[in-house]
Amino acid sequence: MVDVGDKAVTRREASAESLVLMAAATIELIRQDRLAKGDALSVARLAGIMACKRTSELIPLCHPIRITKAEVALTIVAEGVHVESRVVAVDQTGVEMEALTAAAVAALTLIDMVKGVERGVQIEYVRLLTKSGGRSGEWRRE
Repeated sequence: MVDVGDKAVTRREASAESLVLMAAATIELIRQDRLAKGDALSVARLAGIMACKRTSELIPLCHPIRITKAEVALTIVAEGVHVESRVVAVDQTGVEMEALTAAAVAALTLIDMVKGVERGVQIEYVRLLTKSGGRSGEWRRE
C-alpha cells in the first residue's frame, strides 16, 4: 500500500456506472417483479452499497476509508439495467475504487438474480464517471 499519512484529510467523492445487457423478456420480468429470487433492483442496490463498504477487503492494496455516504441507483433502460453509484468520504485517499466496486457488484448481483431465466446476460462496462477532492482535484468522463 502507498503511504497516505502525509496527505490532507479532505472531502472525496466519486461516481461510477455499469450497464447490464439482457433480453427484453428479462427486463419485463424485473419490471413486473416476477423473478423467482425476488426484487432484483432492491437486492442489487443493497449488494452494491454493502460491497462499497468492503472494498479494502476485496481489492488488495486499497486503504480502508471512512465512507460518509454511499448511493446506488438502478434504472431500467431499453437494453437492460443501468447502475450508477456515488460515494463520499472524508479521508486521506480517494473513493474511486469504492464507487467502481459498488457499480460492479450491483451489476454482478443483477446477473445472479436473472441467470435462471437468461444465461446470456452480460456486463457491457464498469467505469468511473467523476472524482473530486484530494491533490489531483476534479476529473469527469467526457
